[in-house]
Amino acid sequence: MGPAKSVVMALTQDVQPLGLDAWASACAQAMAEGERLLTLFGRIDEDDSVVTTAVTLGNDNGESRLNVLRGRGRRGDAFASLTTAYPAAQMFERELWEQTGLQPTGHPWLKPVRFEGARQQHMADYPFFSVRGQEVHEVGVGPIHASVIEPGHFRFMCHGEQVHHLEIQLGYQHRGVEALLLQRPPMRLGSMVESIVGDSSNAYAWGYCAAVEALAGMQVSFASDIVRGVALELERVAMHLGTLTGMATDIAFLQGGATYGRLRTAIINATMRLCGSRFGRGWLRPGGVRFGLTPALRQDLLSTLTAFSKDIALVNDLMRNARSVQSRLQGVGTVSLKAAQDLGLVGLAARACGVRFDTRASLPGRLYTAHPVSVLHEDSGDCWARLTLRMREIDESVRWVREVLQAPETDLALASILSVGKLWPDTLCVSVREGFRGPVVQALETASDGSLLHYKVQDPSLVNWFGEALAVRNNEISDFPICNKSFDLSYCGNDL
Repeated sequence: MGPAKSVVMALTQDVQPLGLDAWASACAQAMAEGERLLTLFGRIDEDDSVVTTAVTLGNDNGESRLNVLRGRGRRGDAFASLTTAYPAAQMFERELWEQTGLQPTGHPWLKPVRFEGARQQHMADYPFFSVRGQEVHEVGVGPIHASVIEPGHFRFMCHGEQVHHLEIQLGYQHRGVEALLLQRPPMRLGSMVESIVGDSSNAYAWGYCAAVEALAGMQVSFASDIVRGVALELERVAMHLGTLTGMATDIAFLQGGATYGRLRTAIINATMRLCGSRFGRGWLRPGGVRFGLTPALRQDLLSTLTAFSKDIALVNDLMRNARSVQSRLQGVGTVSLKAAQDLGLVGLAARACGVRFDTRASLPGRLYTAHPVSVLHEDSGDCWARLTLRMREIDESVRWVREVLQAPETDLALASILSVGKLWPDTLCVSVREGFRGPVVQALETASDGSLLHYKVQDPSLVNWFGEALAVRNNEISDFPICNKSFDLSYCGNDL
């Protein structure tokens, strides 16, 4: 039996759509049997009907597998909401309602996600949850912020300094990403895909490349797979370091803020020497990679990582043992294991709560099967857990990169781009790549002539924002910046 694949392919005629009620029941049955809902979305056909798709991650005899369920209805049709029994579906159903008009009957929180189309004119009418009571007051922050960040509005319901409830309203950026991805030939989407969420360029680019290659029925060389893995793990290290820099700065731990920032520069500069871009832009393309790793480049990266490992061990030890850091982060911004499971949190935000879920392990493909990663987790679910887990994931990524660079069986200098043929017609392909925030999901569906009919993009931030809102409850409002940075979610990952 081969490794569990991170890409699933299905001929659309082999996945006949069910009626909406039957589709919703099938989704509920899958989750009742323990399958994890990875994504749920819809598209509108030419005849104004709506095709829905749900992708779940199940397990067969110890091997993970992606399953696809499809349904069909008309605009305005209703189906029984999954959210009442499975809160992890809440954001997906809201997006489905907003984009297609399907009505999830019984949904307890049916509000716009991005204010698409005509709804853009009604953002001021957003129905915020309200807390009533003597001395309860509201504090609104954003959407325009004093720092250089993207727009988002945070509405705090407080009693004194304590936060009873936080509601996060996003949707201020109307980029129309998914529509733009259908306006170019599928082989020329690389530069656009890696710009969807700029700090996850390699996660998005690899997922896109893997999907296009699967649709074309081709497989890249194992050397290209390794180089792609190196690109992704270097991105993970760099972005975790950026978060640690922000967390140290927010609590005035200046040694950490200065040192993590310097170390991040060392990693992104190493990436630039490998491919010409500090963020890996233009490195990964359908058919392989544009730049292999010569012996000189491999040695350069190994030397960088050797020096890096010594320095980060010192600053991590310094930060973890500082009483001021411990008192500021431990017990702050806690999300329980049950809440993380119920909400379907993903990536580091989930693993910090004790959820042992990493698609590099559950859907490893041939690369992570040959060179596995350890699934790391923490149990306390607080800011301290998210800090500690980032440190540990950096160490694991560095260990993994050093392992594959020193593996003797593959000449990484031979990694290049192979020719990619035409895409198969009438086929749905779903790819998953574990970015530094969590699984990046991309679904590509082709029409009868092989052109792209639909391109669905999902960032892990979409589901994790609700976890951040939950984490702030019963904390002081002054704890919010620390909670916010410890999650380090993407605004543009939500505002597609």
